[in-house]
Amino acid sequence: MENSQPIATLDDALTRCQDLGMRLSRQRRYILELLWETRKHLSAREIYDRLNHNGKPIGHTSVYQNLEALATNGVIECIERADGRLYGNVTDSHSHVNLNDSNEIVDVMIELPPEIIEQVQAQTDTVITDYRIEFYGYRQPS
Repeated sequence: MENSQPIATLDDALTRCQDLGMRLSRQRRYILELLWETRKHLSAREIYDRLNHNGKPIGHTSVYQNLEALATNGVIECIERADGRLYGNVTDSHSHVNLNDSNEIVDVMIELPPEIIEQVQAQTDTVITDYRIEFYGYRQPS
């Protein structure tokens, strides 16, 4: 689903939910607040654990149902991984750095030079309208 306005803040996410006619339940707010607060990609289990640990009671089913609704409507990002889904707060076009040592995913905004886009278009006889790049690596030792 393509959206006209980017979701840059928690308020933007809440407004998008309202614009889509989604009910803003307490549990849905908890999930959105957590994703914007942590700015990390989390599994449904991690979201469940963190919310309950922080005194924000939510059930397993509620977590999964809300994540599915938010991701399906483009309010949050859902990344399919071999070991399960991860959810993040950035929905605008962006790329990822996948850290092999910690299984963490870091969002990165990067713009390719026009020559590379043109080269891809020429090789594939397509018109590129968007792209996402996946990088892999390790954290630099401190």
